Amino acid sequence: MLFRETFPAGAFACNCTVLGCDKTKEAIIVDPGGEVDRIRGIIEHHDFTVKAIVHTHAHLDHIYCTRKVKEAHGGDICLHKGDLFLYEGIEMQASMFGWEVDDTLPIDKYLEDGDSISFGEEAALTLHTPGHTPGSVCFEVKDGDKSIIFAGDTLFRRGIGRTDLPGGDSKLLLSSIKTSLYTRDPGALVVPGHGPNTTIEEEAAKNPYVTSKLA
Repeated sequence: MLFRETFPAGAFACNCTVLGCDKTKEAIIVDPGGEVDRIRGIIEHHDFTVKAIVHTHAHLDHIYCTRKVKEAHGGDICLHKGDLFLYEGIEMQASMFGWEVDDTLPIDKYLEDGDSISFGEEAALTLHTPGHTPGSVCFEVKDGDKSIIFAGDTLFRRGIGRTDLPGGDSKLLLSSIKTSLYTRDPGALVVPGHGPNTTIEEEAAKNPYVTSKLA
């Protein structure tokens, strides 16, 4: 059975998620942008072993606590190589907000489209969805006969990710949404990088930024 706990983390309220396999007690952490103590509490309460720390992209608010989580719980740090320049440039990102950050730890696994990240009897499918950043990905997880898509900053409830930051590409973002997300199960729950959940069906019908016609 799939365990999921999602909560807003850090100053930018990034949606961080702990996913676990109740049977084997293996878990992954999606976008640890803050709330290190809350993450620790979940891991310890459920006696989880962290197999991977996965990122939808490498903007500061999604990787801010990756080093601390890795040092506390282990697990492979996973990222698409297209965002390595952002990951390695964490100090430059932080300087824009007057924050101080530690150096990043090395990436343990570079993600590619179609990669499956296993945790016990569960798995997260990687969907490469460039546009918000070159290495943006989404993760699809099955919960029984239903799907959950962790969309990062690619797709929001009635919104899309910004594309005016380094590596952003608005045309590519729209294409990614139409071809990689709108073609998934219409009933899939979408957990965005910020804000409330939605579904693929709702966004395909009501998102004002993305028409139903494929690019």
